[in-house]
Amino acid sequence: VVLQAVFNLLIPDHAADAFSPPRPGPRGGGDALLERLLGGLGRWDAEHFLFIAERGYLLEHNCAFLPLFPLSLRALCSVLPPFPVPLQPRSRLLLSAALLNALLSALAAAALLRLGRAVLRRPRQAFLAALLFSLSPAGVFMAAAYSESMFAVLAFSAMWRLEQGQGWLSGLLFSLASGARANGLVNAGFFLYSRGRSFALQLQAGSASRRKLPLLWKQVLSLAFAAALMCAGIFLPFALFQYYAYLRFCGPGTGLAQDIPEALLQLARDKGYRVAGVGGDKPPWCSQRFPVVYSYIQDTYWNVGFLRYFELRQIPNFLLALPVTLLVSWAAWTYVSTNPRHCLTLGLERSKSEERGKTRDGFCGPAAFVYVVHATALLVFGFFCMHVQVLTRFLGCSSPILYWFAAHLLQEHEPLLRSTGTDNPTSGKPLLGNSPSSCGKGTSDNPVVRLLLNWRLMTPLSKSILGFFLGYWLLGLILHCNFLPWT
Repeated sequence: VVLQAVFNLLIPDHAADAFSPPRPGPRGGGDALLERLLGGLGRWDAEHFLFIAERGYLLEHNCAFLPLFPLSLRALCSVLPPFPVPLQPRSRLLLSAALLNALLSALAAAALLRLGRAVLRRPRQAFLAALLFSLSPAGVFMAAAYSESMFAVLAFSAMWRLEQGQGWLSGLLFSLASGARANGLVNAGFFLYSRGRSFALQLQAGSASRRKLPLLWKQVLSLAFAAALMCAGIFLPFALFQYYAYLRFCGPGTGLAQDIPEALLQLARDKGYRVAGVGGDKPPWCSQRFPVVYSYIQDTYWNVGFLRYFELRQIPNFLLALPVTLLVSWAAWTYVSTNPRHCLTLGLERSKSEERGKTRDGFCGPAAFVYVVHATALLVFGFFCMHVQVLTRFLGCSSPILYWFAAHLLQEHEPLLRSTGTDNPTSGKPLLGNSPSSCGKGTSDNPVVRLLLNWRLMTPLSKSILGFFLGYWLLGLILHCNFLPWT
């Protein structure tokens, strides 16, 4: 937050062709101060979230942004204490976004830590992954007025609850996540896989012997009913929002134009934005058999579709997405090559090591299979069907694999993390970060700090991983906060 304020002060904003609604009314000193301190958190898509929180879904293309985050901003804004000087609604919402995401990003790191302990069963690796999340290459989006932090804490918490066997609580959290971001719908696969694998293992354990075969169909029906009910719950927020948008933009005009500032109406006319409640032809998506405004907006306003982004002029954006693409692809290949039979059987076959109670721990353990599949599916879809430069934040807030695999590589290939003494085993020079602090605890408790303080002694692989995380973390603050191309 401090760095974005500094960069926003030193670097002039780029005149980007992005959504920038007019801000009517006089701006006071408090508004100017908040804009200087937090203005970098309100760029690009954050303008949509702040506008929705203030005025609702007035413009059709705002419906690409699901309502849970802007509703939360509005709720928090309403309970903030009054300020000594009057503030515009946008200023109060910007402050609310900074406070809310500061809390949510910390909770997301804690949820990732618990999930990592449950899946990896290596506490140090889980802790290192949570620390890497705190330096996420998508870090600027975790702090800005975006829904990434909210989605991450809901998705990671739901995954952890599912690992703990708390299916209904997990389903509730997955459902809330689908009200924050549309890719939350994919998370239904975690519940389906969990139930399907449990059933397959029961069959292999002999619970469906011949004398119990008449009960097998009851188990199948019960499983199917529970899966259908849970998937319906996860899809419900998204479906309800599509229905809301249908009523908003496909119903008869409601005279909302009388309450909309003229400057905003003029912007809509200049940019071709469709305004709710204003006369005119109904949008084409209204006449579809299943009217879904989300896919229409992605297609019409942002040209999102299969291979549509594969153009020569988009090469810089593909290069921007190259590090996360390579890292997640490497993670998938490492897992598949380590566990070929487990992957071919989709993890539904009980292995001999599981029968002996000695399953492999860590990233390559059987419990990580569904997370690797999830990350690979998101990567393939994002690379071929989305604006590819958003892959870093798309994967960074949705999948733990990015952080688990980076932590796995660091632990496997970095001698500094395996050294517990005060000397470097190769050079004999003392390691920085191992001396006791004033509180009586050494900074070596934080392995990322230890690595950064001993940068020159790290392996090239470790430098590449931490360079990617820190480099994108810093570049995001510099570029995104000044309306430069970092979305």
